[in-house]
Amino acid sequence: MPNGSGPVVSKTTESSDLDTRATATESAEVAQVRRAQRGDTEAFAELVRKYQRRVISVAYRLLGNIEDAGDVSQDAFMRAYRHLSQLEDASRFGPWLIRVVSNLSLNYRRSRRAWSTAPLDDALAVSAEVRNPASGRRLTVGLEEDSGPLPEELQTAVNEAMERLPDKQRLALILFSVEGMPQKEVAEILECSVELVKWNVFQARRKLKEMLKAYL
Repeated sequence: MPNGSGPVVSKTTESSDLDTRATATESAEVAQVRRAQRGDTEAFAELVRKYQRRVISVAYRLLGNIEDAGDVSQDAFMRAYRHLSQLEDASRFGPWLIRVVSNLSLNYRRSRRAWSTAPLDDALAVSAEVRNPASGRRLTVGLEEDSGPLPEELQTAVNEAMERLPDKQRLALILFSVEGMPQKEVAEILECSVELVKWNVFQARRKLKEMLKAYL
């Protein structure tokens, strides 16, 4: 029998509490999306604030240039605002938005072949700016990372290796391994199966390891 007078909280109870909080957070976002679909610009502004860092981060990692990432992210939010009424499942706003910015980024790459070999940490230390399409207000987001900078030669090699990956493999690797998104959400964004996401990530890692073997 447990000693002490404090309450005993089981792992099951803790897990239940976490599930409840996650559900509450999801419900709050669904409510914001539905309000935005009805024309509530402040609700959409809240969604922009919530997702702006991830959107810019994904765009940057696909484009390699912070200014291009800001432009593409701005376009993604504009398109999301204009086509929000087409989103039937309000609980899928996040994956839907990331799919929009991913497609725009890949299209931009194909048209401009824009890829910078500037050190990743230098670019992430720069703030990117987007304008909320609902209110017109400017929003600035910093992309600082806690990890120390890579040696410039290695960073350049990593950027060039990422450039050589097929689009699907690079995007799967970025969303799953770098952004930490669940495989199910990545599959939804890429419009493929979870197994195909796993295969793309595996192949991307294998190819990167081979291309960067001189540095490993």
